[in-house]
Amino acid sequence: MLLSDLLKQKREKKKLLMREVAALVNVDTAIISKIEKGDRIPTKEQIEKLAVALDIDHKKLLTLWLSEKIYKDVQKESVAIDAIKLALKRIKNN
Repeated sequence: MLLSDLLKQKREKKKLLMREVAALVNVDTAIISKIEKGDRIPTKEQIEKLAVALDIDHKKLLTLWLSEKIYKDVQKESVAIDAIKLALKRIKNN
């Protein structure tokens, strides 16, 4: 599941308007709209606030957020898979 889809789904399930979520996260409604459309990735601080506002498991949301950031950074690189494997190896060794 994409981050944008999960956030929109949870907001709609809680019957919240975008402006209500925006107020809880302390951003403009336009930012929530862009996040839900996948046009913008929220900041880590916004993710933490969204987890609380939408009652989403913090670890799950943080994992989706980070995977989205990684994907956007490497999606067009021909060596993306190799680079991710190398990064994973380094993470495991720490």
